[in-house]
Amino acid sequence: MPALVLAAGGGSRLGGRPKALLPYRGRPLLEHALAVARDGGCDGVVAVLGAAAAEVRERVDTGDCLLVDNPDWRTGLSSSLRAGLAALPTGASAVLVLLVDTPGVTAEAVRRLLAAHAGRTDLAACAYAGRRAHPVLIGAAHFPELLATSTGDAGARALLARHPVTLVDCTDVAVPDDLDTPADLARWGID
Repeated sequence: MPALVLAAGGGSRLGGRPKALLPYRGRPLLEHALAVARDGGCDGVVAVLGAAAAEVRERVDTGDCLLVDNPDWRTGLSSSLRAGLAALPTGASAVLVLLVDTPGVTAEAVRRLLAAHAGRTDLAACAYAGRRAHPVLIGAAHFPELLATSTGDAGARALLARHPVTLVDCTDVAVPDDLDTPADLARWGID
């Protein structure tokens, strides 16, 4: 199953620092997210770029990842989701959606989520202490509804609220926190 890494954000609450380029454990955050997807067992990775896309392409080792530019990235996460879905391989039965700004998500969490995949109608998400969070797995049967209902920064929220979602407990192997504020950066040791 392919992974879709959403990495277009400009980091407006971080003083305009593009999240894909934030340094984490000696490499850009996008490299970390791509490694998590690959090491977790995803078969192919699509990453959606937006803010500072040219600089990301220059500075980040993306390997064999398919890079997709989202010229509408300022309109919110949903436009990146749409751009990424359009770039998935034909016939993909599902996609694992991973946000670039969740450094605590691990390859083991991805493996667990992939193990929950049974077919095109699946909806699954990692859960932490019973709370649904990222990453999420979306079966291909839901792609049309996702495209129709995803707006602004809501992403797949409306879709996931309307349908049963299999929760995969990852409390013991990952942390779902995202990076949105300077305090978040400090907590994760990012300069």
